[in-house]
Amino acid sequence: MVFKEATFHGKQPEIEVEFVNHAALEIAAAEALATAGDIDASDVQVTSDADDIVLTGTVATVGEIERATAIVQAVQGVHDVRNQILLG
Repeated sequence: MVFKEATFHGKQPEIEVEFVNHAALEIAAAEALATAGDIDASDVQVTSDADDIVLTGTVATVGEIERATAIVQAVQGVHDVRNQILLG
């Protein structure tokens, strides 16, 4: 077997300086919602978009929508929360 040195056509690949585990961020945000009081987040979906968390789904009150944003914003590593939760 012959191994050739890797070539990049004159351009070195870009390597991210900091790697963030987006799945871990989603899990942390979802667990924070599941264990928080004053909110039924059973119909809320949590996804990440870079360091931002996107919340979708439904809750019963406007207060729960606001509470979901506050809970997820407090999770370490979350940059911003895009709350798209609807009243259901």
